Amino acid sequence: MYRIDRSRFDRRTFLKSSALSIAASTLPFSGALAAPKKGGHFRMGKAHGQTTDTLDPGTAENYFMNALLHGIHGRLTEVAQDGTLKPEVAESWEASPDATEYRFRLRQGLTFHDGKSVTVEDVIASINHHRGKDSTSAAGPIVAPIEEITAEGSDTVVFKLKGGNADFPFTLSDFHLPICPSVDGKIDWRSGIGCGSYVLKVFNPGVLARFERNPNHWNQDVAWFDSIEMITLLDQNARTTALVAGDVDAIDRVDLRAAGLMARRPNLKIQSVPGNQHYVFAMATNTDPFTDNHVRMALKHAVNREELVEKILFGYGSVGNDHPIGAGQRYFNHDLPQRQYDPDKARWHLQQAGLDNLTISLSGSDAAFVNNVDAITLYQNSAKSCGIDLTPIREPKDGYWSDVWMKKPFTSVYWAGRPVEDQMFTTVYSCGASWNDTAWCNKRFQELLVAARSELDESTRRNMYWEMQDLVANEGGAVIPMFANYVFAMNDKIGHGAFGANWDVDGERWMERWWFQ
Repeated sequence: MYRIDRSRFDRRTFLKSSALSIAASTLPFSGALAAPKKGGHFRMGKAHGQTTDTLDPGTAENYFMNALLHGIHGRLTEVAQDGTLKPEVAESWEASPDATEYRFRLRQGLTFHDGKSVTVEDVIASINHHRGKDSTSAAGPIVAPIEEITAEGSDTVVFKLKGGNADFPFTLSDFHLPICPSVDGKIDWRSGIGCGSYVLKVFNPGVLARFERNPNHWNQDVAWFDSIEMITLLDQNARTTALVAGDVDAIDRVDLRAAGLMARRPNLKIQSVPGNQHYVFAMATNTDPFTDNHVRMALKHAVNREELVEKILFGYGSVGNDHPIGAGQRYFNHDLPQRQYDPDKARWHLQQAGLDNLTISLSGSDAAFVNNVDAITLYQNSAKSCGIDLTPIREPKDGYWSDVWMKKPFTSVYWAGRPVEDQMFTTVYSCGASWNDTAWCNKRFQELLVAARSELDESTRRNMYWEMQDLVANEGGAVIPMFANYVFAMNDKIGHGAFGANWDVDGERWMERWWFQ
């Protein structure tokens, strides 16, 4: 098992963000505020959720559904707050010497919310839900390396892989891969029955979800609230007002322009947690003019990254380098030159593409990230000096992920990152992946993706991931100008421990990790 090294986060940026009147207790990985205790009704306001959401785990595509699936379900493994991997539905696991075969032993006595025991058949059906050529699951690419899943007795599931994969146990922690009850070899996802620490009572897509604590959950050291209400509040002002007025106890996606003022309120706490979250302008490389890499490179040189970090993130983040691997990850390529705003290089690339100028539009919405359209407007201004006429298109918040993202050729998107490099690259950059929003398919990258997964020599593996970052940055279709801290807010009644950074809001496991003091 590997522990993610966070020692290389940008300390200057971190100190800048923490200086905005934020109490020391809000910093990442602070100790617990008080001993947890059970009780109370907790209300969370989320900047996510749409009317097209379903309980099918393979289709989940926003943080509302991420949190919901974490609350009601269990997975074989779990990413802990410190980035290490620990058992959840699985009690333990072991790998063959070449990492091509894994045996996961299930925790005994686990039951679903309806009292049915969790079995090896449920595990097999749950992972198979995302496999096969006809699968449309977002997790399809990350489970594609599985060649066969079998039961060994009544408590062990055996995974045989097409090649070695030292990070495979991390893959099974993905929020798309919960263990659901099976019926005739297929999972029952419609009922919302899981084996997680909370029971789903109401699900109104795009509006709210309600939960009650699972009294029969195997782990009595989680799930402190008696009940929870999670509310979709897409509008930034509505979300902030709800917290200030006491209508909700916490919100995600704090308005960074107001974070300093909010932090001065004696009853509110602002949390800023560095992680692998990054904001992207995704070009569809199978659609003109983005089929030409010179056009893509012109657009990468036309964005002023430092300006975006200053004016959109207000210092709560750092500049990106057009690839999705965070500075705290094991195989971050720190030797890759940082791309700068360079109008001359942008114009040169346009000339190589046979263009004197370029006219394009870029779609965005606060559904993608807060102040997204403002970010595009800044991009528009910096691009003018590069011979690029870029028009911002403000899209509706509701339906953005179903009607705009991956439907239009140049769109805004946020990615939380993934705990290991293979998972991030496989989910978004591998040929044909369901969430490959740039439609990029590179033969050399694909070869490295498969080879690095099974390479057990650390030095060789590092070189492979470094080359992959180079390929994405210099040939891919993603403009990645900034990495954003996770910034969320809560009232002072909430107790918590160290914050996880693998997803927003404490790894989206706040349901079972927080409590009322």
